[in-house]
Amino acid sequence: MPGGGAQAAALGACSAGDPAGRRRDIGLKRRYRAEKRFRFYGIAAIVFGLFFLVLLLWSIFAHGFGAFWQTTITLPVALEAQVIDPDNRLAAEPQSVSDPHFLAMIDYPLLLRRALAQKLGVAADDRAAMREIGQMISPSARGQMRRFLGANPQAIGTVQTIRFLASANVDAAFKGQINFSLPQDKRKISDRQRQWITLLSKEGLLHKSFNTGLFTRPASANAESSGLAVALIGSFYIILIVLVLALPIGVITAIYLEEYAGKNGFTDMIEVNINNLAAVPSIVFGILGLSVFINFLGLPRSASLVGGLVLSLMTLPTIIIAARVALQAVPVSIRAAALGLGASHTQTVFHHVLPLAAPGILTGTIIGLARALGETAPLLLIGMVAFIANYPHSPLDPATALPVQIYMWAGEAERSFVERSSAAIIVLLAILTLMNVTAVFLRRRFEKRQ
Repeated sequence: MPGGGAQAAALGACSAGDPAGRRRDIGLKRRYRAEKRFRFYGIAAIVFGLFFLVLLLWSIFAHGFGAFWQTTITLPVALEAQVIDPDNRLAAEPQSVSDPHFLAMIDYPLLLRRALAQKLGVAADDRAAMREIGQMISPSARGQMRRFLGANPQAIGTVQTIRFLASANVDAAFKGQINFSLPQDKRKISDRQRQWITLLSKEGLLHKSFNTGLFTRPASANAESSGLAVALIGSFYIILIVLVLALPIGVITAIYLEEYAGKNGFTDMIEVNINNLAAVPSIVFGILGLSVFINFLGLPRSASLVGGLVLSLMTLPTIIIAARVALQAVPVSIRAAALGLGASHTQTVFHHVLPLAAPGILTGTIIGLARALGETAPLLLIGMVAFIANYPHSPLDPATALPVQIYMWAGEAERSFVERSSAAIIVLLAILTLMNVTAVFLRRRFEKRQ
């Protein structure tokens, strides 16, 4: 419009001749530039944080993904009677085949070495080659053979196709984790073992499969046979104890403080202490658990029960605070309407206020449980860092937990244990993600019902 152009020109001329107008224009431009800079800083901070998050996750998955796959060797093994029973004890005592002592004394590695040497065309009297062949077999294969023979005593004297774990070095080589450009004396797989690995792979006797043992086996001194079973069971017991103890106590405490307790110095002191306890370092709760539950009450060391009690104390303030915030978020009109219709104060709280606050309470509880699941320091102080090879059958049995198992594996020098620790981190992150997703799902479902 011609009139609009003339008006803009007139305003520009006025501004040009008006010092106050020029200062106003400069101030506006400065504020716009400041706003653009703030947006840039915000986006840059988000990108910076996401970059390092992706870098962290990539590092964990790159190092740990291989642990979900395990290298095994499948061979026809001759269960020679002269090796299994050199004293011919079974002829006089056939029931000895079920004797654990008898089964433990059998030289299973010799049977496996002979089977592998025969497949590779190596003479049995070549000691150097037989030693290298023995290094390709996991020490845990002894246990596998013992269990197989105990379950199948009739197989003695026959040839059986048996699948057993390869050693950690063979596993790393087969996954491409060993640099063969290095001199032979600087790597854990010799050139001859490399040729044997290639030969077994071509014949389909060496292959990778999903490592179910990572979830079903207990801890072991050998990386290839180490698993998270004990840690998973221990973590389950701990979280169950925290849920049973901390949730009802925390919710009841929050209801009392928010709905029943009067505002006085005593309740103010309780609220301050609850808020302070939520900020106390977790290692302090570990010291408390060591002195009270173990030294004073005499509860068993390394037990999931003690870990659950300690983490219940640590999680309790978080649940109380979250429950109180959820109760405060319920509109006052709900209480007034219920009371106006003749409901008692207790009926108002438990029939109307508490159901409306349930989504927030559940969210806070699951967040508190997730925090407890990832704690390490308190569990180290109460002895859950011990090497546990037996499955815990109750919360009173010795056990460990996922973060503690990660801590122990990360301290091992062998690379395969580093791979295992990264895999355990992936499992822990998956469980924590599932718990947070569950919290969001439950919150939305409760909100839709209401």
